[in-house]
Amino acid sequence: MTFEELGLLPELLKAVAEAGYTEPTPIQAQAIPIILEGRDVMGGAQTGTGKTAGFTLPLLQRLARHASTSPSPARHPVRALILTPTRELAMQVHESVQTYGKHIPLRDLVVYGGVDIKPQTEALRRGVEIVVATPGRLLDHVEQKSVSFNHVEVLVLDEADRMLDMGFIPDIRRILALLPKERQSLLFSATFSEEIRKLADTMLRAPLLIEVARRNALTDTVTHRIHPVAQDDKRRLLAHLLKSGDLSQVLVFVGTKFGASRLAHYLEKQGINATAIHGDKSQQQRTEALEAFKSGAARVLVATDVAARGLDIDDLPHVINYELPHVPEDYVHRIGRTGRAGRTGDAISLVCAEERGKLAEIEKLIKRPIEQVSIAGFEPESAHGGERSRHSRDSGRDSGRDAGRSGGRKETSREAPREKRERREPRRIEPAQPKLPKLDFDPSKPYESKAASSDAAPEPKRAPQRLKRPLPALLGGLPKPEK
Repeated sequence: MTFEELGLLPELLKAVAEAGYTEPTPIQAQAIPIILEGRDVMGGAQTGTGKTAGFTLPLLQRLARHASTSPSPARHPVRALILTPTRELAMQVHESVQTYGKHIPLRDLVVYGGVDIKPQTEALRRGVEIVVATPGRLLDHVEQKSVSFNHVEVLVLDEADRMLDMGFIPDIRRILALLPKERQSLLFSATFSEEIRKLADTMLRAPLLIEVARRNALTDTVTHRIHPVAQDDKRRLLAHLLKSGDLSQVLVFVGTKFGASRLAHYLEKQGINATAIHGDKSQQQRTEALEAFKSGAARVLVATDVAARGLDIDDLPHVINYELPHVPEDYVHRIGRTGRAGRTGDAISLVCAEERGKLAEIEKLIKRPIEQVSIAGFEPESAHGGERSRHSRDSGRDSGRDAGRSGGRKETSREAPREKRERREPRRIEPAQPKLPKLDFDPSKPYESKAASSDAAPEPKRAPQRLKRPLPALLGGLPKPEK
């Protein structure tokens, strides 16, 4: 099938040809005709399948009737709203809108946080037909009353599963409540959890489900392997692989923002051009890091899952999991950035003993074992890794203790008291009771006087003098205080 057979406008076909594309991908071939009909779509597609063009091209064609060069903002209300989870993905979708819509005079704008809001506000008030936005910054504009959704015809929710992971679903629901009921809605997600399906039920009307390839499937052109290594040796092994191997452009995944910056700094100290991208970086820093990696100025890009979500890097040959992801599906998302369009790719994971459980879950998900290759000098059993020496000490202590109990080795004097202490019943410690003063009399009985001072000489024993009145009567006879 060709793009001409999909029924696209000549202006769009010209832009597609100028971008160098000749045949649509499976998701494009399925989604474009359905979206052109005005139907709602629930699309299951992972990164790298061409889904962005799959909804951008028909969206532009549906809005082409509103194309105008008029400067009046009244003629340029928001007609299409595209929501993305990250700034990077918003920028890439906006780039696609500009690439494919270059011959159709529609105004577009990308809206995200981390930058000055004033230029965005001014552009919205001048009028735009297409807005690509992250949920948080879009709601900021809603509060400032700088944007209106009264004329929205098409809503696109891209990477809904990542929206859920990042906690944006409440923001999405707030935005949905502001949109016209009569609209076309498109939802795309790599996975469909129960929460995503509930969201789809609220925003889609009789949607058509489009899925390409088996979910969580791996590309056959990508080679997977694991290097077992001790946790403390991961940095050295990574530097060793980058220095000794022919790894020209490498995307390295870590688990935390702090870990990304620290690892990039370490690689720089080792003479390896590296940069990091994560949520704590300013938008300008993130853009500069991505451009440096794409241009080859930075050989290594260290990224977190959220920051790397939606990164569209052509012909990325190598992906390294410095740390395995907490969610098995994220392994597929990470690896999906290499081996695209039939190209070969290389996926390497550095796995320590503490990550064996995560590895088992990943292999269960992808339904295949991953080859394990030990690197000389970095085996976790070696002295370099430290795990074997620590394990040997522990097992030696245990075996020695067992041998001593069985008579194979005489217990030392240091071990014997330890054994006795272990067998002894724990001593119960009672809480200390406060010492109360001892009463010298029973209030219910008549008061009896005693000898005054202990320093005085003992008097001869005689019957104590008994008061005529009991204590309550005695106290009652005291003079009352003056008011």
